[in-house]
Amino acid sequence: MQAVKDLVTPASAATTIAVLDDSELPDGSMKEVGFGSDGKVLLSKLRGNVHATSAFCTHYGAPLAKGTLESSGRVVCPWHGACFNVCTGDIEDAPAVDNIHSFKAEVKDGKIYVTATQEETLKKNMSKVPSVTPQSPDAVSDHGVVIVGGGAGALHTIESLRLHGYAGAITLISLEPYAPIDRTKLSKALITDPSKIEFRTPETLRNKYGVGFHNGVEVTSVDTDNKTVTISGSGQTVKYGTLVLAVGSIPKRLPVPGGNLENVLVLRQVGDAKNIDAAIQAGATDSAKRLVVVGSSFIGMELVAAVAKRGLKSVDVVGQEQVPFEFILGKEVGAGIMKFHEKNGVKFHMGGGIKEFKPSPSNPKAVGAVVLQDETEIPADVVVLGVGVRPATDFLKETKLKEAMRGDGGLFVNGQLQVKGFDDVYAIGDIAVYPQPKDGQLRRIEHWNVANNHGRAVGQIIGNPDNLSVTFAKVPIFWSAQGQQLRYCGIGEGYDDIIIQGSADELKFVAYYIKGNKIIAVSSMQKDPIVTRCAELLRLGVMPTPDEIRAGKDPLTINITTKPIHRADA
Repeated sequence: MQAVKDLVTPASAATTIAVLDDSELPDGSMKEVGFGSDGKVLLSKLRGNVHATSAFCTHYGAPLAKGTLESSGRVVCPWHGACFNVCTGDIEDAPAVDNIHSFKAEVKDGKIYVTATQEETLKKNMSKVPSVTPQSPDAVSDHGVVIVGGGAGALHTIESLRLHGYAGAITLISLEPYAPIDRTKLSKALITDPSKIEFRTPETLRNKYGVGFHNGVEVTSVDTDNKTVTISGSGQTVKYGTLVLAVGSIPKRLPVPGGNLENVLVLRQVGDAKNIDAAIQAGATDSAKRLVVVGSSFIGMELVAAVAKRGLKSVDVVGQEQVPFEFILGKEVGAGIMKFHEKNGVKFHMGGGIKEFKPSPSNPKAVGAVVLQDETEIPADVVVLGVGVRPATDFLKETKLKEAMRGDGGLFVNGQLQVKGFDDVYAIGDIAVYPQPKDGQLRRIEHWNVANNHGRAVGQIIGNPDNLSVTFAKVPIFWSAQGQQLRYCGIGEGYDDIIIQGSADELKFVAYYIKGNKIIAVSSMQKDPIVTRCAELLRLGVMPTPDEIRAGKDPLTINITTKPIHRADA
């Protein structure tokens, strides 16, 4: 991720350059073209109008020309699903937080001319920090927005509030001691320095966005009658006009003997990444460490990939499924991923559970082995648990918000993400049990980017209450590093069939997940941009049927650019 703090583009004179013959840009297409010596520009043509923007996604720098263009002007990043408007450069969907530049484009004598500064067309200057509404000098904190939780969903709420004209007070209360981070980097790269993955610095949040930022503190209670939250330690109460609960999840631990031994770790915050990083490093007198990862889904398997070249003596994975990701991706895809990791020396113990963690003979306070249900004993210097999470809502169980809480700790919300029975309280991310756009089924989805887009939606609704009639309807997108980049869109829970094109064994495939003769989710490796294209097709309600896919229909050939399509998103 490029640092997306306050990027400053050097000032220089704009120049106008002929970049392409107009005949080389058909209607409904995109093309990346050069600008000057080193610049790049994305050209898009919609209904005969040419638009010019930055050529790269401001999230991780993906080439937008390889993404998906939709008739309303949305361009979707081919990697992680960030969306921008090619007519304005404005961001429409997370995970990116910054706009792309929009340049003047015109057609003269059969050629497309673009007017821009050379610096703004360079990849290193691809980001345009959005213009935000400053806090009003008359803002009263007692009537402002209080956000509890310091993850990326909270950051996107702040961004969206200021983008959509909200000039009132904003207070952010975070248990974590740093500003909101790109949390995906913890499991994918074991980043231990929060400053490298902060989206905005604490100073920027305070000075530019006018945020009252309370970090490293915990909210212990919410009083919905008096509209206050209470902070631990000091007992300070903070009043709110509108409350946004963005507290995320807590990693689960196993209720087995030895679960509290030293070096039985979880991964959620930067401090956890530091603990794991320190534990797996061989000291001056220590030999290489033996790591056991319990859990064969995303957190656990991403950590396995992240430490592959760390020189560990052994890496073992314990999972309840027969292959990693079986319940989500299916046996064939999971077997291909498992084969890749086995080639890199990882040993799998699948289809079983943990009986206990045994202490080390040399240090009875620390873990020394993992004992499986079948009595198999795996030597371990470090154990990392990736066995799922639960909503971090324990502090609400003695409040009136408990009325809206289901058994797992999630909070029921409506299509605008307002907590059931509390119009001035919103819940986003892992804790939100929200209605799905197609069938109204209530689901709680633990996807990082769902929380981001929840935040964008809530900020828009609070900033412009007229949006209360619009419901949240984004298609979930997530990704994982597993030798190759795994992409996934949709909600595949309960699928009853899978169509796989390509080779899962070679990690080069597209998998379509089917339920009730409809495609409900898609995964891929080395087949970009198929997943982000299918996310748009699912959103628009024009995804091919399973029979059409079996007959050879390619989702990439479906025209969603030259004719308006009914939009189903928020």
